[in-house]
Amino acid sequence: QQRLVESGGGSVQAGGSLKLTCTASGDIGSSNTMAWFRQVPRQEREGVAYIFIKGGGTPWYADSVKGRFTITQANGENTVYLQMRDLKPEDTATYYCALGYGPSTVVRTRPAGARYHTWGEGTQVAVFS
Repeated sequence: QQRLVESGGGSVQAGGSLKLTCTASGDIGSSNTMAWFRQVPRQEREGVAYIFIKGGGTPWYADSVKGRFTITQANGENTVYLQMRDLKPEDTATYYCALGYGPSTVVRTRPAGARYHTWGEGTQVAVFS
């Protein structure tokens, strides 16, 4: 059974940095993308960064985090990181890792187009001014 475990959340002052880690365990089968989403109470879950994990591909970012967040994959492993820099109070949220699948011809360049079917339990990020 697939399972995702996130870590690395915390509380940081605006302008600071945090690095989140997500590790997928179990047989991920044909799943080929991983992503980070975030959610604040009473709002919809928002996708922030996506990556194709089967080699090559182009990470994809929400406009709100471009230039500040970087998603990377540990070499040959089902582990992805989200390096967050220049954090802002509006980045405060629960961050969730997700595992997904989509046609390689699509998600290699647009991993946000995958269907995300497995979710972690979330890690809290709080940014104070």
